[in-house]
Amino acid sequence: MILFLEITFWISIIIIFYTYIGYGMILYIMVKLKEISLKGDKIKTEDDKLPSITLLIAAFNEASIIEEKMKNCYSLKYPKDKFQILWVTDGSTDNSNEILKRYQDVRVCFSPERKGKTAALNHGMKMVQTEFVAFTDANTILNENAILEIAKCFRDEKVGCVAGEKRIVVQNEDGASAGGEGLYWKYESKLKELDSRLYSAVGAAGELFAIKRSLYIEMSEDTLLDDFMLSMLIAEQGYVIRYCAEAYACETGSVDLFNEQKRKVRIAAGGLQSIWRLKSLFNFFKYGVLSFEYISHRVLRWTITPILFFLALPINILLSLTVNSRIYWILLMFQTIFYIIAYVGYCLRNKQVKRKSIYVPLYFLFMNLNVIKGIGYLTKNKGKGSWEKAKRI
Repeated sequence: MILFLEITFWISIIIIFYTYIGYGMILYIMVKLKEISLKGDKIKTEDDKLPSITLLIAAFNEASIIEEKMKNCYSLKYPKDKFQILWVTDGSTDNSNEILKRYQDVRVCFSPERKGKTAALNHGMKMVQTEFVAFTDANTILNENAILEIAKCFRDEKVGCVAGEKRIVVQNEDGASAGGEGLYWKYESKLKELDSRLYSAVGAAGELFAIKRSLYIEMSEDTLLDDFMLSMLIAEQGYVIRYCAEAYACETGSVDLFNEQKRKVRIAAGGLQSIWRLKSLFNFFKYGVLSFEYISHRVLRWTITPILFFLALPINILLSLTVNSRIYWILLMFQTIFYIIAYVGYCLRNKQVKRKSIYVPLYFLFMNLNVIKGIGYLTKNKGKGSWEKAKRI
């Protein structure tokens, strides 16, 4: 029994370390080795060769931010004769459509029935006629060169999807939710960049990404992670997802941990749903490096690692009490310190602090806990694609 616990504990430690730190280290080394052996040439871009592109904004009851979003859309630098704006407002019951009527160069796709974002995308894509389509959320602000930088990435014919960068607006002082999310996304963005440099980014964030219109695959309406599923379905077809840090979308963090939890649980549930629907990507013989990136970056985080993470502490306690080895006491001490700092972060969760690193253990614990909760969410909301929005600052 003790031997079994020891084996389980060390396997858990190895997998946890690999998932959150080791993969990033290995990825960095692989990228450097690749770039030493290969020298890529930058592709020159001229305005008269830019493709036509539609900016599609799926929005549910977003009347309060339409004017700000439209101001941002008009500030984007891209040839006007090659750029279209399409709002999909399915199910909206506020005055979104009335406000959008003021903008004569904007097209609106509307259905009174609310079926969720995926259904809205399926509906809106039937109106897209341009060669490419970029997706963004109503509550995000894009940098003025975002569409231009995305278009440049599509010069490479292997690229079927371009993932923009998500940036959380960080205040000088933040609470646990916004502060933790901001630090998390800095790390996540770096991993996406390295994934892309090695072969392909693993998924795209709905705040900003673009695809070749011809590659769009209509998704099941109960899909919870439409952005991840759509981008990975394109990768499944043999194309790559290029990460573009020069095209970014800014948004504020969730107003508190309760609202962030709603978002994280849904994402975790969507991750589990996606793993089942994208099971073909486990085929290393067919997908090679993509399978390696997919399993390392996504699958482990959404499946076994959170379970092992929460098992590590009780097993560590048992081993410390039954095995005559100092290493278990040392590891137990580090785990105890981690949970104490997480508790301190929890006590300060609604305080505005400058040293946001204090929230890292709490946010890490919080993320893994929500993966466990995501299992229940997926079971409870089976067949349902709509969700309650999280309130942001």
